[in-house]
Amino acid sequence: MGYQFLNIFFFVFHSGLILFNLTGWIFPKTKKLHLITVGLTAFSWFILGIWYGWGYCYCTDWHWEVREHLGYEDPPDSYIHFLISKLLGLELDPKLVDRGTLILFLIIFAASVWVNRKRSSQP
Repeated sequence: MGYQFLNIFFFVFHSGLILFNLTGWIFPKTKKLHLITVGLTAFSWFILGIWYGWGYCYCTDWHWEVREHLGYEDPPDSYIHFLISKLLGLELDPKLVDRGTLILFLIIFAASVWVNRKRSSQP
């Protein structure tokens, strides 16, 4: 497989996963899957992050390796910052992006737990 293909694959897959993490809790058919994906994201960020650094993500790590093979240097610390920069052309303060990402993630995680708990407690 070519590195250019992998670069596109990770860009599409990881962006899709992020979009699903943002919205999957809303739809009845995807609520359980959403809880799993945000749970895995939380595990990666906060548990694996103990050893690899806060916010560690396998998808980001693999994508950065692919981009390094393609000659891209100095990736940003945050994949969200990378997307904002590449897709919107905005150069925001990385700490602001990290804080916003964390706050939004915690809200969405709580929403996912709430809608899944509410659904499982119904007769």
